[in-house]
Amino acid sequence: MAAQSPILSYWQRLQSTPGGRWIFTRAVCLRAPYFSTIAPTVQRLEPGYCEAGLTKRRRLHNHIGTVHAIAMCNLAELAAGLMAEATVKPAWRWIPKGMTVAYLTKAESDLIARARPAASAALDDGVSYDVQVSIVDTGNIEVMHATITLWITRAVR
Repeated sequence: MAAQSPILSYWQRLQSTPGGRWIFTRAVCLRAPYFSTIAPTVQRLEPGYCEAGLTKRRRLHNHIGTVHAIAMCNLAELAAGLMAEATVKPAWRWIPKGMTVAYLTKAESDLIARARPAASAALDDGVSYDVQVSIVDTGNIEVMHATITLWITRAVR
């Protein structure tokens, strides 16, 4: 049996307990504080998939009252990173290498980001690994799409 990522083990212990998803998300935000600016909530995490959301609130608005593009990028990076953390071998590490985004329509409600590896993504040492992130509104309309390229290498200990 292959070793499981520590973050995935932590998620599996907490996600079904009362307040567990909130505790898990707060712990992630303590480790990577910038994510706390959007007050996300992780809703699902497994190897090859992550779902995280944000509540539309005034502090995330742009000048026209919709969710700001950078807040959506932050949510996309959170979902892609957690998906990668749950997917790559514990002896490996990843770092974002690039992000391409398409803003498809105004984000006028709460949002959900769904991160999955690209169909052609191959996990190995020293490779670029593309993650597709779809951000949808409460009507399940895609408001933004991102491709986030991660660089995967063995962790140096």
